[in-house]
Amino acid sequence: MENGHAGKHRVAVIGSGNWGSVASRLLASNTAKLPSFHDEVRMWVFEETLPTGEKLSESINQAHENCKYLPGIKLGTNVIADPDLESAVKDADMLVFVTPHQFVEGICKKLVGKLRPGVEAISLIKGMEVKMEGPCMISKLITDTLGINCCVLMGANIANEIAVEKFSEATIGYREDKEAANRWAKLFTTPYFLVAIVEDIEGVELCGTLKNVVAIAAGLVDGLDMGNNTKAAIMRIGLREMRAFSKLLFPSVRDNTFFESCGVADLITTCRTYLHCSQLTTEHTY
Repeated sequence: MENGHAGKHRVAVIGSGNWGSVASRLLASNTAKLPSFHDEVRMWVFEETLPTGEKLSESINQAHENCKYLPGIKLGTNVIADPDLESAVKDADMLVFVTPHQFVEGICKKLVGKLRPGVEAISLIKGMEVKMEGPCMISKLITDTLGINCCVLMGANIANEIAVEKFSEATIGYREDKEAANRWAKLFTTPYFLVAIVEDIEGVELCGTLKNVVAIAAGLVDGLDMGNNTKAAIMRIGLREMRAFSKLLFPSVRDNTFFESCGVADLITTCRTYLHCSQLTTEHTY
């Protein structure tokens, strides 16, 4: 893998919503300290005009804060918002995908032939594409479209809690390239954000996807006032069904993955927050 400018890895974040802004803040705090990374983190912004008439990207660069999706939290002066997708990624050799899953394919098609050689990617996107030929994981979509290695990061990660540095864990799933996974773990890990790696990319990514289905059932339990015992049963049975379905799709999925943050922890967090779903946007919880 080729390094970025002056032998250092350069990071770009594709997405600037709630979770994208928090991820940029995490990464920027580490790139400013770690000598193997260029300190600047480029964050691609889907440009919007704020009620004040100001462009969102301009507002972020002036205030170092995403006033629309993460108000009150400073991102760091080394987070640079860029509304031009090609410009945001042109010098990067480490790409972080954190957009709604339905936009990934279109974004990747725009990036074909526009990336540096040896680029690595990681997806923070929970979900999958369902095509006529069957389900397609987001990491595979990125790999197949761009021809690059793509890890995944999933976990019990409510963005607003991480933004105020409440302790959280996450799991990085990888396929074969442990060195790349360790590099991503180094880039994301902070004293309040602990990252583990597992060689089970499908298991990690499916946990982040399927737990939302179980959470719908947990929300119904809350709505029907069926109590905590029923909710606990739904979560236990749901976790078992998540494992069975994952292993049906990908027999290589490992049982231990479901005991990582991406598995049981994310399931618990999502099921517990579903009661308040009317107060949250999709971006807050994914």
